[in-house]
Amino acid sequence: MYEKETLCTCGDDQPAAVMPLVTAMPMIGDEAPVFEAETTMGKITFPDDYRGKWVILFSHPADFTPVCTSEIAMFSTYADTFKKMNTELLGISVDSVGSHLAWIKNIEDKIEYKGHKNFKINFPIIADIKMDVAKKFGMIQPHASDTKAVRAVFFIDPEGIVRASILYPLSTGRNLDEIQRVLTALQTTDKYGVSTPANWMPGDDVVMGAPTTKDEMVKRAEKSPKGASCEDWFFCLRKLDS
Repeated sequence: MYEKETLCTCGDDQPAAVMPLVTAMPMIGDEAPVFEAETTMGKITFPDDYRGKWVILFSHPADFTPVCTSEIAMFSTYADTFKKMNTELLGISVDSVGSHLAWIKNIEDKIEYKGHKNFKINFPIIADIKMDVAKKFGMIQPHASDTKAVRAVFFIDPEGIVRASILYPLSTGRNLDEIQRVLTALQTTDKYGVSTPANWMPGDDVVMGAPTTKDEMVKRAEKSPKGASCEDWFFCLRKLDS
């Protein structure tokens, strides 16, 4: 469903050739791909096992690699915070369960990073040796690597819908504060029906929707809505409690 291969007819004097595999990612608003997989915490059926919860599904290129080690360690320090936000973490790479478990033990027993140590990896990491799940989510990108998943993050809502995604190259570790910020923004939008402006942080003003008719525009231009601060008729900020 999410991968395509095209047959190229290159001319009468040349044989047909299969063009490189093109892997598409589920888009924002799509239903998240369905799969069953073995993980470090047992078998899961996705998204059925997570109905009613948000999920942050994130891929890492390989076990026992330095950037990935730092990320898994830091994801674990945010796990309780995400749980309080009705959100589960779900990692994935194209390694085996055995490899994942050995790596997790090393992180928990030996790694110290950013002032943290004695990490507890209490979220599942999917074993995806055949790359079935990674391909469904477009995590295998040939120009980066044919055998390793890029650093993808999918924000999936309680109905199993992809609400946002972020991609990073193999060389760049993710910022957990930004992942939490995006999740908070999505949940704020759902709860209050507002949008969040550039550099928004929890507690900051949100933006009001712009008028959609001339009459509304004129009214907004003449007077700012109660509790709002307007720089122009189409750009108004307000606090959530107003």
